[in-house]
Amino acid sequence: MTERLTDRLLATADWRRDAPAVAAPDATLTHAELARTVERAAAWLAREGVRRGDRVAWLGLNAAAQLVLTFAAARLGAMTAPLNWRLAEPELAWIVADAEPTLILADETHADTARRVAGGVPVRPAQAVLAGAEGPAATDETRPEDPCLLVYTSGATGRPKGALLSQAALFANARLATDMHALTKDDHVHTILPMFHVGGLDIQTLPALLAGARVSLMPRFEPAACLEEIARLRPTLSVHVPATLQAMIARPDWAEADLASLRLIATGSTDVPVPLIEAVHAKGVPVVQIYGATETAPVVVYQREADARARLGSIGRPGPGVEVRLTDAEGRDVPDGAEGEIRVKSPTLASGYWRKGREGFEDGWWRSGDVARRDAEGWLWFADRLKNVIVSGGENIWPAELERVLAGTPGIREAAVVGMPDARWGAVPVAVVAADGLTEADVLAAFEGRLARFKRPRRVVFVNALPRNAMGKVLPEAVRRTVAERDDAEV
Repeated sequence: MTERLTDRLLATADWRRDAPAVAAPDATLTHAELARTVERAAAWLAREGVRRGDRVAWLGLNAAAQLVLTFAAARLGAMTAPLNWRLAEPELAWIVADAEPTLILADETHADTARRVAGGVPVRPAQAVLAGAEGPAATDETRPEDPCLLVYTSGATGRPKGALLSQAALFANARLATDMHALTKDDHVHTILPMFHVGGLDIQTLPALLAGARVSLMPRFEPAACLEEIARLRPTLSVHVPATLQAMIARPDWAEADLASLRLIATGSTDVPVPLIEAVHAKGVPVVQIYGATETAPVVVYQREADARARLGSIGRPGPGVEVRLTDAEGRDVPDGAEGEIRVKSPTLASGYWRKGREGFEDGWWRSGDVARRDAEGWLWFADRLKNVIVSGGENIWPAELERVLAGTPGIREAAVVGMPDARWGAVPVAVVAADGLTEADVLAAFEGRLARFKRPRRVVFVNALPRNAMGKVLPEAVRRTVAERDDAEV
């Protein structure tokens, strides 16, 4: 497989000319039409002053125009910087100032926001990239190592960082995604996750287009519309996060939902409750887990279809060409069965961070900050984020282990566990729960016979909903503040 995106796009267009490529509200394109539109878009970008190494920001819902922009910018050796439309305007303004794009492309919904956060950067309508311009874009002298995506991390613990993903990294990711899904030209991907994140863009969407397959885009996820589209469009593949699975399963029409066309759903992004996976399995659709991050493009560790039920709960094994180490605090490898930080070496790795070099990358290895254990057969099992560990009386307690128990408890809508200071033990686990009709005693009873006594929460705090970031991930620091504020109010 060639390692320049537009070379592969043109090659695919030659043999999949009239086959459907992209279907979205803003455009429906065959593979040949996609290639032609990309060439016109690259010519238009060049006329707008975009050059090799420049950034072009995208602020909008999932759209064919974003995919065209991604390929067209790569054609010029430039980078697409997809912006998270869920962020507040000051957060967006900071990212725009950091990335210094040459242009911002925005859809109608976000055009006013784009102008307010632009800081003088020209804002153009998203449709402009679809209309394109006549004439050659430029001589294509781009190299596989040229960055083509600048993707900002969620920034849950501070300012986000922009990961630089090269064309070569995206091709390596596509090879792994093809292996993971047994992806072929006959597949039809239903993209429901936002493509401002690598989960929506890179796990299935770009790999499918490079393989000559078909992609249908939901502008944004809505559970009823998603179930309706699955029944009507008959896709074969999709990627979900636990929150989207939960939203569909909670619908009253879930039992009658037609998922028969789906041969596989991939999921990840955070610890995935096994009951969610089992609920989808009960509908006859295998669910496979994937582990990765923005910095890994993200496909590095995964299950395949045959593993879905046989290895329920595992995040998978490293894909071909990927190396994974589990290490202790001193960077030494831990034995099978022991918990250690995940370190990854892979051709999919980011080349570094925009303006921040390669912090977190050591001798070709990326430190994830995630903790897992490996069994004797090489399967990895997620434990928690390293920063979330609760050291209580000298024992390590992983909040994710307690949260799995809570996720399977009837009446609990969502829950998180955080460590709070304790004079005797140093820290103790506290469960923060959104629940219907449960008492503290009911919640604590769920742990009886399930976990060692020292691991169980010392108390329960009830809330209406958990604080989450723009990607829907729970914010542990905000949860701790909630507990502390509740404590202060009770003093």
